[in-house]
Amino acid sequence: MSEQITTNPIARRQFFRHVLLGAVTGAAVAGIEVARPRLLLAQTPLTPDQALRELLAGNERFDNHQLTSVEHDLRILKENTVEKQEPFAAVLACADSRVPIELVFDQTIGHIFVTRVAGNIVTPEIVASLEYAVAVLGVKVLLVLGHTGCGAVKAAMKADAVPGQISSLYQYLQSSVEHSRGDFGQAIANNAKFQAHVLRTSSTVVREALKAAKVRVESGVYDLATGKVTLQG
Repeated sequence: MSEQITTNPIARRQFFRHVLLGAVTGAAVAGIEVARPRLLLAQTPLTPDQALRELLAGNERFDNHQLTSVEHDLRILKENTVEKQEPFAAVLACADSRVPIELVFDQTIGHIFVTRVAGNIVTPEIVASLEYAVAVLGVKVLLVLGHTGCGAVKAAMKADAVPGQISSLYQYLQSSVEHSRGDFGQAIANNAKFQAHVLRTSSTVVREALKAAKVRVESGVYDLATGKVTLQG
């Protein structure tokens, strides 16, 4: 019977519909005992540690080509998020098109509050957005995610003349570049760690949430070649 649920499209749809509605809590579906679903709705009573583990577990599924988010009923997800959003995590990522955050962490509608800007830098606007995620939405983890081959970091290392306002990014990246000793990969890792540090120290909202153990602020680097996210110490 479990094989039937896996292969029968109608049965699969009905099963995941019950999961997303929170109807399955270890009860039987079509006479089959099922485990508690990995994530009922967008936000569950996760601790900050559990929220970080959920992100990393999702990245592991992504890396192993075993995505589960594609099986969620998108219509139900949309209905459940029309009036409110309850993400369990927030990610500050680079604007690079090669880093699709929801895919990288195998999450779907309403699960991650995503802010993106070239170089994954912390600006006043980014701070305000992430403060909203912490104070109003109740996210349990903030992850600053850099990535290999980051063009913004590379440009800051070269410091060449660039068109328009691109060079305005450099001021946010300069410290990380200076402490990299010319190592591109180190500059990327430095930047992710530095921006996480800025979030921890420059925002009173984030600082108070950290003190109360309501949130974690971490940094990581996404490898474009492997698909793996590695946390930075």
